Amino acid sequence: MRDPFPFPPIPALAKASQPWADRLSFPTLPLHIHEVIGAAAFYTFVHVVVSPVLSNLFFSKYYPKHSRSKKANWDTHVVSLVQSTLINALALWVMYADKERAAMDWEQRVWGYTGASGMIQALACGYFVWDLGITLLNFDIFGFGLLAHAVSALVVYSFGFRPFLNYYSTTFILYELSTPFLNIHWFFDKLNMTGSRAQLYNGVALLVTFFCCRLIWGTWQSAVVYKDMWQAVHRAPSPEYIQSYYNTTSSIIDAENVMLFAAKPEPVPVWLALLYVASNLTLNSLNWFWFFKMVSAVRKRFVPKEEGSKKEKLATSEEKEGKASTTATEQSKRPVTVNKHRRQNSIEDLIPDNEELREGTIQ
Repeated sequence: MRDPFPFPPIPALAKASQPWADRLSFPTLPLHIHEVIGAAAFYTFVHVVVSPVLSNLFFSKYYPKHSRSKKANWDTHVVSLVQSTLINALALWVMYADKERAAMDWEQRVWGYTGASGMIQALACGYFVWDLGITLLNFDIFGFGLLAHAVSALVVYSFGFRPFLNYYSTTFILYELSTPFLNIHWFFDKLNMTGSRAQLYNGVALLVTFFCCRLIWGTWQSAVVYKDMWQAVHRAPSPEYIQSYYNTTSSIIDAENVMLFAAKPEPVPVWLALLYVASNLTLNSLNWFWFFKMVSAVRKRFVPKEEGSKKEKLATSEEKEGKASTTATEQSKRPVTVNKHRRQNSIEDLIPDNEELREGTIQ
């Protein structure tokens, strides 16, 4: 499938990026550099203009305009909400519409390329470029953890321009399916809607999408990509795939020739496979870690805690007995009231604090 981005590559921009593409062995970068820069510019515009204007217009009571750190946090959540919603919709559409991608074998999944998957990868890179820039500018607010996340994510997705695992750019971006609900949960807290029915429904959606997309889908697809890479480390592309590169004389990208850029008859470098596996394992480990944190929160809320030790009981029993009669007398004099606003157990008790999730690099 050809690149469905509405604007074609800009010749001057592609030419300017060519030296970097040659140096980094990123042959598809000139085809998508306009998308990377365009995405970074778009998310910067949302951060600098759209978020402050709309937040002041609709949520002026809650928008922290006078606090630099809180304002930066609010605006980045707006960008994250926009990005995750947009990239999820595009990735799902590409997975459905890209017939060449759907027909790929294991070699094509490793060394192959389609313009549509390249677009998803480029848009993701553009977001991570923005993320890296905003984190560097506000390092005192976001810290080293988010900086490391931005750098690692940008590096991993940039390798798709080799192309390397271009097929999986849409697969693993679906981790972001839980991100809109995470951001909405955060905004409910800031809008004083904690414990509301709307937050309850959103929280259920967050837990379901987190479990299904990050744990079930993510773990399954990780096993598939590990299998593909294991074969690619020990075997070079088939001769017919290599020949398809050298037989191409037209400057026009052939949408059906997914192995167009498989120029080198050699296996995937071990360092590249290890780098990818390490990054993937780190993210998957964080996903499972936070899931068990959620399960732990459920147990704390709904499983009765064990009573204190006998020593503590003995130490406090006399004090309680001494106060019992006084307390009973005082309570008998007080009017009996019913607290209609008593806080009920709700779904937000099961979800880790959003700031902790950001520190854990779950975006």
